[in-house]
Amino acid sequence: MTPYATMPYHLRTERLILRPWAESDATDFCALLSERGKGTPEVEHIRTSIAELLTATATTGIALLPIERREEGDFIGYCGLIVGRSTLDEPEIAYELFQHAHGRGYATEAAGAVLDAAAATGRKRLWATVGAWNTPSLRVLEKLEFERDHVSTEDNGEVVWLTRAIP
Repeated sequence: MTPYATMPYHLRTERLILRPWAESDATDFCALLSERGKGTPEVEHIRTSIAELLTATATTGIALLPIERREEGDFIGYCGLIVGRSTLDEPEIAYELFQHAHGRGYATEAAGAVLDAAAATGRKRLWATVGAWNTPSLRVLEKLEFERDHVSTEDNGEVVWLTRAIP
């Protein structure tokens, strides 16, 4: 049993809604992942991934949440907390948006809401890991006052580890 409160799973910002996954998100999630340039995953595989995300959320009390624009009602990516390369006590913030949604402040807005949600759980620190090449993502984290901790080298290149204390 975790000593932390469960993260809120329904977050609203001025322009965005973050909410739990639905099976109907599978097609949009496939399209998002295909933008990574490594092919398009099978929808069935993504439905399984969504089920695994929901199970992990129920087990850990933290969540990776789909992002929708409030006005348009469209899926533009995801943002949330994951164990990732870190721990349940000090989880990682993670986000990914469709390329067409880049450069509009959506990642910063969504990640800010997730930061508030993490604070509501009673956690004291978050991590983020980002490819050293990913300048836009590093800028988002800088705006949210994450600070560089160290750099590691992985199979896909250098990874910047950042951390942020939660007041």
